[in-house]
Amino acid sequence: MPINLTVILKSKPESCETLKSLLLDLVQNSTKEAACLQYDLHQSLEESTIFIFHEVWENEAGLKLHDEQSCLISFFENAKPLLKEAPIVYRTEKLA
Repeated sequence: MPINLTVILKSKPESCETLKSLLLDLVQNSTKEAACLQYDLHQSLEESTIFIFHEVWENEAGLKLHDEQSCLISFFENAKPLLKEAPIVYRTEKLA
């Protein structure tokens, strides 16, 4: 059963472009994973410091493997000082 995630990240204003660059690198790496069905990155038009991922993973095992990837672990280590607050992660069910 596919796993749907929405992840919201809020950058410190002075770190927005640096975080955006790290996020784009993360997209390149994550979309290469076999279990990745969708990995879309959005930036808010109203608040440019807000980034939103919409992710779809093939199954729980694929998501677990993603969470263990060195690129994701490295991303969070590098992004932590750039973030205004901890990322918000929603697991969702597609209704329509």
